[in-house]
Amino acid sequence: MLDVDRVRADTPGYDSLSGMVFLDSAGSSLPPRIVLDTVIDHLRREAEVGGYRAANERLDDLAGVKTAIGTLINAAPSSIALSDSATRSWADFFYSVPLAPGDRVLISGSDYASNAIAAIQRARAVGARVERIPSDGSGQLDLDAMAELVDERVKLVSVLHVPTNGGLVNPAAEATRIAHSVGALVLLDACQSAGQIPLDVAELGVDALSVTGRKWLRGPRGTGFLYLRPELAMSMQPQRLDLHSAEWTGPDEFRLAPDASRFEFWECDVAARLGLGAAVRYLLDLGPEEVYAAIAARAEYLRKALPELPGVTVRDLGIRHSGIVSFTVDGIDPLVIRERLAAQDITVTVSHASSTLLDMTDRGLASVVRASPHCFVDYDELDRFVAAVAAL
Repeated sequence: MLDVDRVRADTPGYDSLSGMVFLDSAGSSLPPRIVLDTVIDHLRREAEVGGYRAANERLDDLAGVKTAIGTLINAAPSSIALSDSATRSWADFFYSVPLAPGDRVLISGSDYASNAIAAIQRARAVGARVERIPSDGSGQLDLDAMAELVDERVKLVSVLHVPTNGGLVNPAAEATRIAHSVGALVLLDACQSAGQIPLDVAELGVDALSVTGRKWLRGPRGTGFLYLRPELAMSMQPQRLDLHSAEWTGPDEFRLAPDASRFEFWECDVAARLGLGAAVRYLLDLGPEEVYAAIAARAEYLRKALPELPGVTVRDLGIRHSGIVSFTVDGIDPLVIRERLAAQDITVTVSHASSTLLDMTDRGLASVVRASPHCFVDYDELDRFVAAVAAL
């Protein structure tokens, strides 16, 4: 069983913010002390000897970041490219997939705005089409409808594993098998699932997977990574290159890096990447399955408690649920709820229709309150949050 006291003791935010209830790990979580110390120590070293020398001193540790990530998601380090965000990772892969007039791109009904905007923009530029995979009665991807929808013109399927606006978990592995039956590539947005739900790329079978560091992994902002299926890591041509992603071999020649590092640029935030590595190793040390179970238990606790309050409606869809709990309160704008809770040192956030336009429009929702408890939140704090919502 997870040692919650240890996790709380390892979280500096609880040292300075006594009485806080933090329920926004789906936004940007509280990092453990080892992450904070790793980032600050490296910044101090850069101030002492300069960024180049400081980075050269940590080359093995930087390589170890990919090793830790590979352990977490069951991937070879060479199939991982580090980036500054999940959005960057998603876009770098998406814009490198060849598309031609008449090709089709499928997106999830709960897909994130950044993904949808990029898909629409590129489809317009090349004469391709963007189409939505229908949702079933539970709100998750309708696999039967998807099987009817796909054909050889589908070149890419964007699957959102966990949406930003609620507790739904999409059946990613099953959707991947359907997409692969017609030769389409699958790009899984695991921005909200990494760190709270098991991710095994071999079991999922996806061609690419994009992740941020700042959410459930509890890493620094400005970090993320892209996983590519090994064959793609060695064969895809990125849309952008520099002297790290490729080698200049002659006046008119270059050679791509032989692995996923072809999707990286040389310049990066070294301190932040070391911090990401520290965050992933911390999760591995705690035991990922223990952490995942603790997050799920806390979310389920709220999913049962909130509907018992007059006027409160939990808005989560799906059959399988994540650590995100979305809800509304009759007659009170979600932004007002967020601010009134913040005045009591309770941190939640609001998800707007503009972030998940198709899904929220279908459900007639302009916005929802989003509570996302990580494993360091205890049940007394959850009760305090529920009582505060009741008092609204």
